[in-house]
Amino acid sequence: MQEKYTVEDLLYLMKQLRNPEGGCPWDLKQDFASIVPSTIEEAYEVAEAIEAQDFEHLHEELGDLLFQVIFYAQLGSEAGHFDFFRITDTLVRKLLRRHPHVFPSGELYSDNCGVAVDEARVKQNWEVIKAEERHAKGEAGALDGVALGLPALTRAGKLQKRAARVGFDWPDIDGALDKIEEEIAELREAVRSGDREHSREELGDLLFSCVNAARHLEVDPESALRHCNRKFERRFDAVERELKSQGRRPADASLAELDQLWNQAKNRER
Repeated sequence: MQEKYTVEDLLYLMKQLRNPEGGCPWDLKQDFASIVPSTIEEAYEVAEAIEAQDFEHLHEELGDLLFQVIFYAQLGSEAGHFDFFRITDTLVRKLLRRHPHVFPSGELYSDNCGVAVDEARVKQNWEVIKAEERHAKGEAGALDGVALGLPALTRAGKLQKRAARVGFDWPDIDGALDKIEEEIAELREAVRSGDREHSREELGDLLFSCVNAARHLEVDPESALRHCNRKFERRFDAVERELKSQGRRPADASLAELDQLWNQAKNRER
């Protein structure tokens, strides 16, 4: 067995998995659409490992995510659309184009030194270059090109950032917070009306407004919600453990008891 496997070995392995003669039946029946859910799941597992600072397993999660790219590359090669090397070539060219302050000649291997610029200037140049790329693709509108497949919270934030670039934004966090209060009042009214569809729409407006507040706070809403999910799991687990020590289950306790145990778990974290 060789000491270290390489990307070339991984490409060969993927090709063998998709070999009609002796390949893996599961891999053979997959297509672009069928592996999208796995790609999304693997990306979230990478994010989870990073947030948990689980660096012992992060390299494994990154490998799983890399395998998704290798899988798409094999599918693209079989269909004659593209291969892995076209993916890497396109990526390198795009990154060279977007980093003129590091690669002023536009070449990867060059004796030319980069230009010293601050982070704000880098971001400004980055957005200008990306806007030029969108224009070249025929995406003229400020909101064009924001991927439909993104998680809803992430996509809401990107749409808001695009709108903010052309001046459509609250001047500060207060405006965003006031909007949340306005949307809560409208949601209450919709709930009282008994109109389920109207309530759904107003709830969406409220979530969108919460994302706006997160953007002004420079907080990633997906990350914030994942953190909240973990906190909820931790505290509810503490409630279950306490009840289990009494020979009981959550279903055996009243809401008042559950609420009391919840507050106890919450206080212990302070």
